[in-house]
Amino acid sequence: MNRRRIVVASMVGTTIEFFDFYIYATAAVLVFPTLFFPKGNDTAALLSSFATFGLAFAARPLGSILFGHFGDRIGRKATLVGSLLTMGIATFLIGLLPTYAVAGYWAPGLLALMRFAQGLGLGGEWSGAALLATETAEKGKRAWAAMWPQLGAPFGFFLANGVFLILMEVLDFDSKDPSTSHAFMTWGWRVPFLLSAVMVIVGLYVRLRISETPVFAKAVEEGKKVKAPIGEVFRTAWRPLIIGTFVMVATYTLFYLVTTWIASYGVGKVVDKSGIKLTFSFTDFLEMQLIAVLFFAAFVAVSGWLADRFGRRLVLIVVTVGIIVYGLLFTWILDPATTTRGSMLVVLIVGLTLMGLTFGPMSAVLPELFSTNVRYTGSGVSYNLASILGAAIAPFIATWLVHSYGVAWVGVYLAIAGLATLIALVVMRETRDVELDRV
Repeated sequence: MNRRRIVVASMVGTTIEFFDFYIYATAAVLVFPTLFFPKGNDTAALLSSFATFGLAFAARPLGSILFGHFGDRIGRKATLVGSLLTMGIATFLIGLLPTYAVAGYWAPGLLALMRFAQGLGLGGEWSGAALLATETAEKGKRAWAAMWPQLGAPFGFFLANGVFLILMEVLDFDSKDPSTSHAFMTWGWRVPFLLSAVMVIVGLYVRLRISETPVFAKAVEEGKKVKAPIGEVFRTAWRPLIIGTFVMVATYTLFYLVTTWIASYGVGKVVDKSGIKLTFSFTDFLEMQLIAVLFFAAFVAVSGWLADRFGRRLVLIVVTVGIIVYGLLFTWILDPATTTRGSMLVVLIVGLTLMGLTFGPMSAVLPELFSTNVRYTGSGVSYNLASILGAAIAPFIATWLVHSYGVAWVGVYLAIAGLATLIALVVMRETRDVELDRV
């Protein structure tokens, strides 16, 4: 068994999948409200764009059930190839879609369909990559091994925003004056989506060269597979399913507030209740996010070491308390009357540092909650149910809150999500020393 090859395969695959997912998030703020929805109220168009953005999160639990079934029945390797292809094809097709001016209501309809397909693919991707890493890890280093696929999130985010930033600079695009006749709006935005085809080919090459995990192979050899993994999960593992879902809620809410929502807030697409709006250019904001995401990546690695050294539960409890405090500070740190470029950068760095610390251990924690014969399904369903509660609605709710009540209430919303996760962590048992080959 070549652990280095497995680490590369899990990390490359998740990087590609998250790249595909995040280019949509960026376009949902920058492009889709203008090109894919009827002209009228800008806030309504942004909310409509965020609604299609959230569709993927509704699809992700279905993807985890679909791919989890085959992952627990057929194997981790073959299922990961299928999830990568599903995500990649949907992303490529988004780059070919007609706009509202060309196809009318077919345009947002097709966009929503492709976003749903993206969600199906990513719903099956994460748990498979996590299992690939955890089920082949050295004893005592499982969280460290499991954090490698987690790095796909910051790497994919960096690549997605980096490509958009380069295109905007090269094409001299001003996001404050998004003319639909500009080269970026006519064809430039499509480039990242079309590039995903090349990345998927690379990912397939890497993944087809790995072997099945020994833990799953042992379960097959001993005849311990189940015919209907999802039924088995709800029958025998409903408690860890609920705990795992709420353990992830704050992580999801934090990430999509400090990436997708805050981008729309920072560039002035959402006006605070006070009547003041921020006016950063989109290129300036992307530059700040690219700096902050480096802290995300660095602290994913730190969290893997900490979770092996001190245990998953203790590390996550401390970080979740930090997330709650961070949310309650929004009334001061994101006040539109006093926010500067420097203070916004600090807000992003702190938020994405907390994200790295909470996200890193998750690919160890969630698989450790479930037995081998339902691990792909159970960990995937938990992870993706949390995406509905914590991510799908977060940009939409935050946009409504800041417009109706002010930015402080967005922080309260984050703190409530953090409290839900804190309760789940208090109830959860420590998983550092559990044996993964149990059934």
